[in-house]
Amino acid sequence: MRAAQRTIVAKTCRGGIMLDIKAVRQDPEAVASALARKGFNFPIADFEALDARRKSADVRAQSLLAERKAASKKIGELVGQGMSIDEAKAEVTTILDRIAADIDAATLEAKTVQVELDTLLHAVPNVPDDKVPEGNTEDDNIEVLKWGTPKQFDFSPKDHVDIGEAMGQLDGDSAGKITGSRFTVMSGALARLHRVLAQFMLYEHTVNHGYTELYVPFIVNSESLFGTGQLPKFAEDSFKLEGDQGYYLIPTAEVPVTNIARDRIFDDSELGDEGIKFVAHTPCFRSEAGSYGRDTRGLIRQHQFEKVELVQLVRPEQSEHALEQLTGHAEHILKKLDLPYRKVILCGGDLGFSAALTYDLEVWLPGQQAYREISSCSNFKDYQARRMQARWRNPATGKPELLNTINGSGLAVGRTLVAVLENYQQSDGSVIVPEALRPYMGGLESIR
Repeated sequence: MRAAQRTIVAKTCRGGIMLDIKAVRQDPEAVASALARKGFNFPIADFEALDARRKSADVRAQSLLAERKAASKKIGELVGQGMSIDEAKAEVTTILDRIAADIDAATLEAKTVQVELDTLLHAVPNVPDDKVPEGNTEDDNIEVLKWGTPKQFDFSPKDHVDIGEAMGQLDGDSAGKITGSRFTVMSGALARLHRVLAQFMLYEHTVNHGYTELYVPFIVNSESLFGTGQLPKFAEDSFKLEGDQGYYLIPTAEVPVTNIARDRIFDDSELGDEGIKFVAHTPCFRSEAGSYGRDTRGLIRQHQFEKVELVQLVRPEQSEHALEQLTGHAEHILKKLDLPYRKVILCGGDLGFSAALTYDLEVWLPGQQAYREISSCSNFKDYQARRMQARWRNPATGKPELLNTINGSGLAVGRTLVAVLENYQQSDGSVIVPEALRPYMGGLESIR
């Protein structure tokens, strides 16, 4: 399976990047078997039929080009056989016109089939890593570790909505009036706590973990969404702006940050010892298509939310280490806030479209008596880089090679706020401010 993944390389065309049909042609059964672990049924018969048509059209076009070259030399032969120069030219012109029409037809056929192949291959997800466990749903994910002990309350713990509403600082009704469902208005100390959580995360990741902070556009073009794998598969999950520009609101900072590397070749020196490490705090916008009825209460599943996103661009041999490192940086935030969590590795059926391997961090929420996702940290290997043509120049060969991309939330700000409210709630309805956040809150020890 790893060999199949390594050999699926990319080529650039006017319409974007496509999987290399040569690699799939070499062993389509191996590719199909690997993708089946993701629940994806690779259409081998459709692929092979299209590939045969494309090959036939290409062969026909090449044959016609050779025929045209030979025909161009025929005037002298005809004159040598006793034909006048004008008659020879007229006959050869007729032959060339016929060949030109046949070449146009064969070229059009090849381009038409190539578009169909592009469409098929653009919808093929990344091949899962060997470490990915078998399984179909989140129930099949495997726990790697647990950290912290869930607090035992001497009262019945509330969920974050009841806590925030009782404070008068979490207001879904006003947001519903302003916009609609799955939006929230926060006020007072709660809004401040939400803001300082992002500031705290940025400080930790830049000062202690060596990430470069970025400010990026919150609107991207379709090429950027294609590069990271959101398009064309997940168009309905994004908010597209009206107009002819093809602009979308970002579903995550992963999109603009990773696309900084699109169509670039980095010098080896630019990667340093550990690759390039970016962090960005942005709003995120998701239509949540297909999630109706799930987590409609409160901040868990909103159309607009904020995240601090970590992105690493590394050499291929560094990607496994980079994923462990980046996940550890996200875990560091949870530990600093003293929030119990667990780390799970996603099974094939729960693995994202572009990801080869993903760890989910799930924080303990007393109000739900359950662990809930607060960060997904993924190794995409060269899948996104292939679509974006994000490369580095290997000094050993002097040739450009595909980068590997890794990203994850460090953390989702709204869900971290949920975890703080529920884990630090008091019987009188107040919430203790975690010690790590108090300097950002002007020394405030609790909110009421």
